[in-house]
Amino acid sequence: MDILGLNAYHGDVSAVLVRDGQLVAAIEEERFRRIKHCAGFPDRAIAECLRIGNLQARDVDLFAVSRSPRAHLWRKALFLLRHRPKQTIGDRLRNIASIGKLPARIAASIGVDEHSVRPRMRYVEHHPAHIASAALVSPFDDAAVCSIDGFGDFVSTSWGRLAGSVVHLDRRVFFPHSLGLLYLAVTQYLGFPNYGDEFKVMGLAPYGEPRYVREIESLVNLRDGGMFELDLSYFSHWSDGVQMTWADGEPTIGRVFTPKLEALLGPARRRDEPLEAKHEAIAASLQTAFERAEAHVLRHVYESTKNPRLCLAGGCAMNSVANGKIRENTPFRDVFIQPASGDNGTALGAAFDAWHASSNAPRSFVMEHGYWGPEFDDAAMTSALSEQASAIRSAGCTQRRWADDATLDAWTASQIAAGRVVGWFQGRMEWGARALGNRSIIADPRRADMRDIINTRIKFRERFRPFAPSIALEAIGDYFVGAVPDPFMLQVYPIRPDKRAVVPAVTHVDGSGRLQTVSRESNPRYWNLIKAFERVTGVPMLLNTSFNENEPIVLRPQEALDCFLRTHMDVLVMGRHVVERPVVD
Repeated sequence: MDILGLNAYHGDVSAVLVRDGQLVAAIEEERFRRIKHCAGFPDRAIAECLRIGNLQARDVDLFAVSRSPRAHLWRKALFLLRHRPKQTIGDRLRNIASIGKLPARIAASIGVDEHSVRPRMRYVEHHPAHIASAALVSPFDDAAVCSIDGFGDFVSTSWGRLAGSVVHLDRRVFFPHSLGLLYLAVTQYLGFPNYGDEFKVMGLAPYGEPRYVREIESLVNLRDGGMFELDLSYFSHWSDGVQMTWADGEPTIGRVFTPKLEALLGPARRRDEPLEAKHEAIAASLQTAFERAEAHVLRHVYESTKNPRLCLAGGCAMNSVANGKIRENTPFRDVFIQPASGDNGTALGAAFDAWHASSNAPRSFVMEHGYWGPEFDDAAMTSALSEQASAIRSAGCTQRRWADDATLDAWTASQIAAGRVVGWFQGRMEWGARALGNRSIIADPRRADMRDIINTRIKFRERFRPFAPSIALEAIGDYFVGAVPDPFMLQVYPIRPDKRAVVPAVTHVDGSGRLQTVSRESNPRYWNLIKAFERVTGVPMLLNTSFNENEPIVLRPQEALDCFLRTHMDVLVMGRHVVERPVVD
C-alpha cells in the first residue's frame, strides 16, 4: 500500500511517501520553491515523492492530510459566539475552505480526476498527526507521547500513550492557550517578526541574565494536571486584528501581543534597532519560563503514564535547549524526537497514522537517520559545473574530480584543519530544519574566530547565532556532559569544561553545544570525513551549519554552486568534485 502524507495550507508544507509501513521519501516544499517555511500546497514535494518511489499518481492508495476541519466544532463555535474575533474568523474560514478543496487541488497537481481522489482521502487531526510523526517511527514499543506547538485544529498541547501501533490521547489544551504562542509573542516583542524566528531568540538567550522571569511567568498560569492558561490580556491572537496567511509563499502571522506587554517590559524592539543587554535578558527569561512551563506539562505526562520513555513532537520540540534538559527536569529517561517535529512533520504522522489505521499491521519502521529527500548523481553535478564554468573561472576558482572518497576525505580534512570553510554536498537531502552532514557548511571547531567568520562572510546573519558540533558517536562521552546520542541535532548539552577551549567555535557562551552524533551506520560518508579530521587534528568533531545563505538549505547542485560563488566559502566538495578558491596568504 502506498500512502502520500501531506501538510498543506499551513507553514512548512511538505509531502511524505510511505509504502507498506516503510518510509520512502520525506520532502519539504521550501527546498524547491526557495521560500523559507513555504506555505500553500506542496506540488513539487509531491511530484518528487512519486518520482523517488517510482510511483504513478493513479496508484497512490491513500492521501493522508494532517488537518481535520471538523475537529472540535462545538468548541470552535462556542468560542466564536463568545468572542467574535472578526479578523481571525475570516482567516480561519478561508483556510478551512482551502482544506475543503484539497481533493480537487491534489487531483490537479498529479493529473488525475478529482472523483478518483475523494474516496482515497484521509483527514488526520493536527495534533494526532504531530504525535504519530514521533511515536509511530520511534524505537519504543510503548511510551508516553506529547505534542506542544502554537495551534492546529484548535489545539495547542496534547498528550497520551503509545501501545504498539496505537496512540491513545488522554488530554488536550485548547485555543487560545498555548506555550508556542507565549514564545511567539515575546519573539515578536524582541524584534524578530518573521515566521519561524523563535530559534533566533533561543540562540540569543544564553547571552543574557534571566532578570525578567517573574514578568514572563506572569503571562502564563500553570494549573493542576499539567494544564495552563495564558493571561489573555497580554495577547491579541484570540481577538480582532491578528492576520494569518497560509496561501502560496511565505507564511505570515500578525502581531500577537497587546500594548500591555510593553507596559510590563518596556517598549518593544524594532527589527532595525540594536540588540541590547535588556533584550538578551528578556530572551534568557523567556527561555527559562518556557522550560519551566514545559517541564510542568511533561512531569504530569509522566505521572499519568508512569512510562520513562517519551515521544515528543510539535513546533516547541524544536527548542533544542529545552530538549536537552528533559531528563534533568522530568523523570523521563529516554526521549525520541524526529527531525521535522514542526508542522512539516505532520505529513509524516498523517501517513503513518493512515497506514496503521488501514492495515492493522504491526510497526516495522524506526527512523534512525534524517536523509529522506532527493539525491543527485555524478552526471547532474557535472552538468551544473559545466553550466557555471565561466563563473567559476571568473571567480578565480579551480576544479578537479577525485578518483576515490578516501583520498578526497583526507584532502578535505587537511583543508578544514588549515582554517578553510567547506561547502559539503553529498547523498540524499535532509528531512527537517537541520543540515545533518549532507547539505552542510563545515569548518574547524578549534578556531575561536570561526563563528564570526562564517556569520559575517558567508551566512550574513546575526553574530550571536551558534553553530553545531557534529561528533563521531563513539566520542560523545569525551566531549559532552550527560549527553545521549542524537543524530538529529535536536538537543543541547554542556560541553565538558576541559574541552571548551579545544572546540571554542561550537561552544556557546554558556558552555553548551547543540549536539549531532554521527555514526558509521547512519551516515558513513560524513563519519569518514570526521574520522579523517580526527587523524589530522586529534579532534573527532566538525563545525556544522546549514548549506545556505538566508534561504532554505540548498537542494540541487546548481544551488550549492550558486551559494558557493556568491559567498566567501573556500572550497566546495560536491560528490567527488571539488571547486577551490585560491589560498590567500
